[in-house]
Amino acid sequence: MFFPPFNEGRSRYERKFLVTDMYYPQIEQQIRLLPTAFSPIFYPRYINNIYLDTNELDFFYDNVSGKGSRKKARIRWYGNQFGAIEMPILEFKVREGMLGDKLSFPLNPFTVGRHFNYQILLDVFKNSELPLWAQEVLLQLKPALLNRYKRKYFVSFDQRFRLTLDNELGYYPIGTNNNSFAGGFRSTDVIVELKYERQFDDIAPAVTNQIPFRLTKSSKYVNGIELLHPELC
Repeated sequence: MFFPPFNEGRSRYERKFLVTDMYYPQIEQQIRLLPTAFSPIFYPRYINNIYLDTNELDFFYDNVSGKGSRKKARIRWYGNQFGAIEMPILEFKVREGMLGDKLSFPLNPFTVGRHFNYQILLDVFKNSELPLWAQEVLLQLKPALLNRYKRKYFVSFDQRFRLTLDNELGYYPIGTNNNSFAGGFRSTDVIVELKYERQFDDIAPAVTNQIPFRLTKSSKYVNGIELLHPELC
């Protein structure tokens, strides 16, 4: 399967920290007290994703096995989880270790509800302005997971490091036919993610060593698949 090649010039570091034993206000307080002087930017908002994978869940197993080169394809939108989705974005992500590269393409609007199915997505892909290679990749992928979380954004005083806090994580099964989105899972975990450009990697330890949480390669996609399909673990 052709995927966009990893682009070092466009890549950035993404380091994740999983917090399972603290309340959200305590976690945010810890972030605000860091010497890096993180302060809120933008506004908190809900993020929704439909993750796409092969019939054999190749992307999932590549991540679980710790493969150095990993791929991800998803449809992302902000705000309401169900109903009319006005500004969905198709994203292809390629990771090499801790470095991540991403390509994004706007999609035509569609609706997520009880009658949502794979054919709806195929029609969206066909009628959106996507490069030929993306169309060909998407024909080999199917919906594998729907998830949702609330994200708050921070930036360091020197503007070199961005940090996000994700909570209210929800995971829902999704398939190729009509979906009821019943039987989902809610998680009380909080995921902290630190993001920065490659040129700041030499000073990054001074920041990561200050963060009092456990560094992890936690993937929301992997977490969701494992929760919904424990037989795969």
